[in-house]
Amino acid sequence: MTEFVVNGEAVETDASPDTPLLWVLREHLGLTGTKFGCGAASCGACTVHVDGQATFSCVTPVEMVAGLEVTTIEGLSENGDHPVQRAWIAEQVPQCGYCQSGQIMRAAALLSENPSPSRNDIRETMSANLCRCGTYIRIFRAVERAAREA
Repeated sequence: MTEFVVNGEAVETDASPDTPLLWVLREHLGLTGTKFGCGAASCGACTVHVDGQATFSCVTPVEMVAGLEVTTIEGLSENGDHPVQRAWIAEQVPQCGYCQSGQIMRAAALLSENPSPSRNDIRETMSANLCRCGTYIRIFRAVERAAREA
């Protein structure tokens, strides 16, 4: 059994220790907000926080989060009112929406570490997450807005 905390609640899973965290979240715990994109840590759709750090859940074995705190998009805020979520709506970031949970989680981790990032800081950090619709300018504006409003 692997025990860890997800969105503030202690959980345990009997999944094989090498099972990617992504699949434990989605298939064992029913938290489907975290998306599967590439399975190779190249797109960022699977981004969650592990002890506050943006992490690719598709390549993180569940055994690596034993005893740690995992936050998914479902746990970022109780009512969808995290500053990044509010800014995402205000800046009309989503197009298809598939990458958005990973984008939001990476942006929230950035602002937690650096509350006043420069445009270059945002570009560099957010480059780990892909948006096939190409809404990067709106993503940058949303992160800047969230930083101002937080």
